[in-house]
Amino acid sequence: MAVVPVYNILAVPGANIPLSLERFEKMIGRVPVSGERVTLIFMKEDKNREELNAEDFYTIGVSGTVTEVGDQGVLVFRCNTRVDLKSINIYPDHSIDLDVERRQDIEDLDDAVSAKRLKHMKQLMLEAYGENPQFGPMLRGMISRWASLGDIAGIVNRWLINSPEEKMAVLSEDSRNLREQKLEELLRENLEFHKVNTEANSAQEEEYQKMYRENALKKQIEYLQKQLDSLHPEKVSDLRRFELKIQDLGMNESAKAEAEKVLKRLQQEGQQTAESGMLYDYLDYVTNLPWKKESAQEIDLAAAEQVLEEDHYGLKKVKNRILQQIAVMSLKGQQSGSILLFVGAPGTGKTSIGASIARALGRKYVRVSLGGVRDEADIRGHRRTYIGAMAGRIIDGIKKSGVSNPVMVLDEVDKLSTSFHGDPASALLEVLDPEQNHSFTDHYLNVPYDLSDVLFVCTANSAETIPGPLLNRMEVIPFQGYSPLEKKEIAKRHLLPKALEAVGLTAEQLEIGDDILETLISDYTRESGVRGLKRCLDKLCRGAAVRFVRDKQTLTVTKENLRELMDSHPLPHRAVRAHSTPGVVTGLAWTAVGGEILYIETMFTKGSGKIHVTGQLGSVMKESAELAVSKVKALFPEEAQRFSENDLHIHVPDGATPKDGPSAGITLTTALASLVTGKPVPATVGMTGEVSLQSEVKPIGGLPEKLMAAERAGVKTVFIPADNEQDLADVAPEVLEKLEVIPVREVSEVLTRLGLLEKA
Repeated sequence: MAVVPVYNILAVPGANIPLSLERFEKMIGRVPVSGERVTLIFMKEDKNREELNAEDFYTIGVSGTVTEVGDQGVLVFRCNTRVDLKSINIYPDHSIDLDVERRQDIEDLDDAVSAKRLKHMKQLMLEAYGENPQFGPMLRGMISRWASLGDIAGIVNRWLINSPEEKMAVLSEDSRNLREQKLEELLRENLEFHKVNTEANSAQEEEYQKMYRENALKKQIEYLQKQLDSLHPEKVSDLRRFELKIQDLGMNESAKAEAEKVLKRLQQEGQQTAESGMLYDYLDYVTNLPWKKESAQEIDLAAAEQVLEEDHYGLKKVKNRILQQIAVMSLKGQQSGSILLFVGAPGTGKTSIGASIARALGRKYVRVSLGGVRDEADIRGHRRTYIGAMAGRIIDGIKKSGVSNPVMVLDEVDKLSTSFHGDPASALLEVLDPEQNHSFTDHYLNVPYDLSDVLFVCTANSAETIPGPLLNRMEVIPFQGYSPLEKKEIAKRHLLPKALEAVGLTAEQLEIGDDILETLISDYTRESGVRGLKRCLDKLCRGAAVRFVRDKQTLTVTKENLRELMDSHPLPHRAVRAHSTPGVVTGLAWTAVGGEILYIETMFTKGSGKIHVTGQLGSVMKESAELAVSKVKALFPEEAQRFSENDLHIHVPDGATPKDGPSAGITLTTALASLVTGKPVPATVGMTGEVSLQSEVKPIGGLPEKLMAAERAGVKTVFIPADNEQDLADVAPEVLEKLEVIPVREVSEVLTRLGLLEKA
């Protein structure tokens, strides 16, 4: 007798069960013939023949006969008797040998009750499947041949939802009455499941049909609305325009959901309510923001370099750093690199070079002025709960540019201030952090906006007032002051043509020679940048415009008529003193508008050893004066008594100008050495450097500006700290040509060279 393992089959005596021929062939290696006796044994889990062992089977099986072998891949198995499996042997060739014993039934079935059950189940089957176009006709033809509930179970076997354990519980029941009762319950459960499933499918189908109909109507309405909009665009309502924009702008999911919510609220409340104005303004603002990311454009590095050269003269280091940034963006195809912070004196081109970067990249340019900003809402915007709420300056700049990737110049970041309204510098931390600004949330928008494509450029006059965390997010690019030669070239190439165009004159109608430009630079301006020079040229052009309109004659500016045209006196520039005096030494200082020379004046007066320091000096400079006194006492011990017998007065003109910083240390020391030795230091000798108690001359900042001021004032020799020697590369060649620059490491080197201290 063939032994066939099966899985998840309900087989009860008297049932005819359709089974797969493929299953038989897979499990016993052949297809059985009609009339062959077969025993079905039931697997606990569905496994391949090669994986089976004796523990994988339930302890009860079914013996029966193959009654029909069809040509559609199905055979019919007639269940005859139940058998108990005493032992199962599985051999290496995967054949199965059984020791079985027939399992006796308890004959307690009432034929009348059984017939009633069968009749009722047939009626339920007709109700459940009779109207089904696929199963109904076949069911009516078969129903008359069903002699027991087992026949019904055999037909619906493959659709039963019950577990293998539930099916085996039916087969294991010895009482025929209880077995039939369990079978009836199982069939009823499946019919109920079919009924619920059919109802659910029907309800779902109705829901789908309703949804399909609704979508079809919406599309039809949308199509008709578009036709009306195209025929009468002037009649499109604002709400309809908002709706179209929200769909087409490419907003992120959060922004789109928020805009749709506000639009729905405005539609429900109408435009006559008190809140409608705020809702309308919000939708108008959001739908005018550029939400779509701009496609990456190919960057021509040579063309970008040409733009920078055309717009700005000099600034070699700055241009090189900008070209590096542009080259990286070209390679990566996206915004990358540090946030650049341009630091320098006014008029050196920090802001205007941002516009040149935008032109070099082919992007929109927008400038955001932060000078005097003291409210965090200026950066992050106001919450919409406030009357008069508006977006912050960053998002507003994006809106004005009309693109999501402009070049944005944040001007004067060192002029931010703090108040009870919050700290705007802290709000900028997220804006300028490439790791965070892809989801910047403005309080007015209340949804994230991607700032990662914006090229931020910041400017400042000094980095000292910028908070540390904000400064840490930026790369400082210093802007050195312009030399007189550079100023002249800038005037010829940029300032003068713009000034002539502003008043409507041509270069033929007003002639300004190089000597006049040099005079304006040297006598009428005092700055590192060219803003004052621009004002002078504008003034000249306006005066020339009056003469041309009145006399209809061209004008040549000469040194004789320059003062009359300028209508002002030349500025009194500090120049080196005509004579040298013991105790007076020329120092070099850095200011916010460039470099300047200053004099350290010292004098002994009768007294008791007091030290008077005047000239509105800061605490650092006063400490430098005290250090200089101690150093000179140590270097000239034979003169130390003079300090105790006299009062020492140290003065730094101009008295009305505040001065502070450590770089006057070497100048103070040299001035005191000159005073105590009585030997004058030549007025054409200048110096700068911080001094330590160990006699070291330590490095300082602002060297290029200081050397330009020295050259302008007529200084011939300058002592600088040896550690600043590398900064000479930033000084204009024409300035270095006129100066003898001497790097020193110790105070004694300066005093020895000046003859104030004998060589050891």
